[in-house]
Amino acid sequence: MLAIRLARIGKKKKPFYRVVVLDKRKPRNGRTVEIVGTYDPLKEPAEIKLDAERIKYWLGCGAQPSDTVRSFLLAQKIA
Repeated sequence: MLAIRLARIGKKKKPFYRVVVLDKRKPRNGRTVEIVGTYDPLKEPAEIKLDAERIKYWLGCGAQPSDTVRSFLLAQKIA
């Protein structure tokens, strides 16, 4: 089963996240299938960049978004 969730890549006390598609059983920062966006919570307001076309493709393939990613998708009216 595939999941769309956040993977942290920022430094200590400087969070930055990638929105990734990966196997649900893999660790948070494990091997990804595809990077479909980014999330920067330090900017004001928080910056969210998503590739809507690729996210719709992966949702069509059965990928399940995490709760946080689902809120991003609803905010940007993707799903």
